[in-house]
Amino acid sequence: MFLKKFSPKSAQYELTLQCNMRCIHCNCSAGEKRQSELTSTQWNMITKQLADIGCKTIDILGGELFLRKDWFEISQHVKECGLELLFVSNGTLINEETVKKLRELDPYAVAISIDGSNPSTHDSIRGLKGSFERCRKAIKLLKEANLPTTMITTVNKKNFNELPELRSWLLNKGIAWQLQMAIPLGRFQKDLLITKEDFYATALFIASTRRNYSLKEIPIIGAHCFGYFSGFLPNNVIVPNWKGCQAGITSIGIQSDGGVKGCLFLPEDFVQGNAKESSLYEIWNNPEFCSYTRNFDAGDLSRECKKCKYGKKCRGGCLATSVSITGKKFSDPYCFKLIEENNLKN
Repeated sequence: MFLKKFSPKSAQYELTLQCNMRCIHCNCSAGEKRQSELTSTQWNMITKQLADIGCKTIDILGGELFLRKDWFEISQHVKECGLELLFVSNGTLINEETVKKLRELDPYAVAISIDGSNPSTHDSIRGLKGSFERCRKAIKLLKEANLPTTMITTVNKKNFNELPELRSWLLNKGIAWQLQMAIPLGRFQKDLLITKEDFYATALFIASTRRNYSLKEIPIIGAHCFGYFSGFLPNNVIVPNWKGCQAGITSIGIQSDGGVKGCLFLPEDFVQGNAKESSLYEIWNNPEFCSYTRNFDAGDLSRECKKCKYGKKCRGGCLATSVSITGKKFSDPYCFKLIEENNLKN
């Protein structure tokens, strides 16, 4: 049994914190392994527990997931438990053998990060010379193997102006494109955060791309951070109807050392239990787990969100964005409605 009101439909696995890159926007400052990372047996136990409490999909990422020699065995157990798989990789370690194994696993998507339209921009953001060409090669291998492929671009001041060039490259390649905003967590410095105006312009870019090109030509979407309740823009985010942060409501994140959060992309101080010490059943059913979202009240809103008529429904936008920029929960300042209202005043 699990709490019927809440069911972890999706889980994110930080398979390892080890990474061969030093990306400037990495929210977990990946590079070296965490101390005492979970073994494959422990990961398999976690997968079985998640399946038992109603989870449907597992997103496997890192660090760089392919640095773990047992990534295939762990992923294989996910499939054996009847769950869907998505992989998020930096792309540099994908070769013919990797692609062969991925085909066996039949994931619903393999996502590769590309953060610039040229080697200079991408490699400087990712911290690894030559990574741009290696990522392009990885995408080519994935497409040749007929694997569903997604490209993720994390938008910051260094690459904001290169979105049109990236779009031109992606046209008619059968690759989905997800845009997300870099936020000041981990290694990312606040001075590289895009402005609210650039954030809104990125949303306009997504909207105009969806309007001017068919899904066959270029499927494009914004991540959860990409704005809500605009008076002018259509909904361009992954979820069709934004109902606030789903940490601990429909999502759960597992760190490579067993730390459990409602969402893997929240800061370290949101860890509320460890899968090495307690079962996920116990952690998920603990009344204190993610009480900030599960017991949300409109009185929890802060800053401008307190006065918003959508506050109770929106819950102050993306929690990770809110916490990283303002230091407070439920007050994401990168809000379409707020940006529009402030510009109308001016």
